[in-house]
Amino acid sequence: MNGTPLIRAENLGRVITGEVPATLITGADLAVAPGTFLAITGPSGSGKSSLLYLLGLLDLPTTGEVYVEGRATSRLPEDARAAIRLEKLGFVFQFHFLLPEFTALENVLLPMRALGRLTGAAMEARGLALLGSLGLEAHARKRPDQLSGGQRQRVAIARALANDPAVLLADEPTGNLDTHSTEQVFAILRRLVDAEKRAVVIVTHDLALAARADRQVRVVDGRIVDEAGQA
Repeated sequence: MNGTPLIRAENLGRVITGEVPATLITGADLAVAPGTFLAITGPSGSGKSSLLYLLGLLDLPTTGEVYVEGRATSRLPEDARAAIRLEKLGFVFQFHFLLPEFTALENVLLPMRALGRLTGAAMEARGLALLGSLGLEAHARKRPDQLSGGQRQRVAIARALANDPAVLLADEPTGNLDTHSTEQVFAILRRLVDAEKRAVVIVTHDLALAARADRQVRVVDGRIVDEAGQA
């Protein structure tokens, strides 16, 4: 562990109630420190994405607690949780979710506009710098339908980094990409960890990709197990 955890989960659980209750996660303990590349793996339906959404404050736990930079979050009002997500966490998903009517640059500016800390000129300069750092300087004024799948995912990463988050959480970020684009995205994520000391947490089915992370946890039937499959 490389220092004080940015995110720490204690005895985390999530149950969906209804006629047939479903346990998505149970008894999860996990800490994510700065400069850590963590891969979450497991079979389809095992709960790995549910775990990621709990760590990212996108879902509320039924039991346990998620601490972000030492702050308990489960009892906070939703606007306070949303503020933490906006300031501290960045999200990338399998589908890029770029707004089709906006250019690449305009998509990247959206989180900065929501946070409201920078002037218009400063936001545009940061957005262009982020796109440039990902090799997209020539594509800033293009709409998503004018970009390749790999380029769209890199725009999504730039958008996730817009507010300079300490942690990037990615759910199957290479799931729809070819081998070349997968390598590009992995190299970007690796650089965020090694050069910028951010924490990156990815959910992936790609075991070869997961093996190149610093740490791996495997989720089976809603429980975190170690690499050998022991609870």
